[in-house]
Amino acid sequence: MTKYREIIRLSGMGLSQRSIASSCQCSRNTVSDVLSRAAEKEVAWPLPEDIADADLQLLLFPEKAQREAQSRKVPDCEYIHRELAKSGVTLSLLWNEYCETCRRNQEIPLMYTQFPLLAGTRRSMKTPSPTPSWIGSCITPTRS
Repeated sequence: MTKYREIIRLSGMGLSQRSIASSCQCSRNTVSDVLSRAAEKEVAWPLPEDIADADLQLLLFPEKAQREAQSRKVPDCEYIHRELAKSGVTLSLLWNEYCETCRRNQEIPLMYTQFPLLAGTRRSMKTPSPTPSWIGSCITPTRS
């Protein structure tokens, strides 16, 4: 999380934005954004001790709090398992159906790579195929 309190404190001490960015381990753009929002909201150092970074984020960047509050819709695992048992139904078809439902309800769908993991299908997109049994007989042990 961005150290909003520390950015405002260091700015109040007269440090440059470049120095603040280095000290807080964030980008210069972040420092610039925080300081410009703090100026707009008339937030300056010294801050009351009971104000934490989370409170400052809510005050300075309310849109970030809204974005974080929106979570992605988790797929219905039972429905997916029932549908996958049917002939001709693929995970790709179910994901497309899931995305259409999410968009109709103005929800954020999962990416295709995350869908099988959260749907509980145990089929990930990058699961390697099992090693064929005949490969073991082709490898000869080396002698030392």
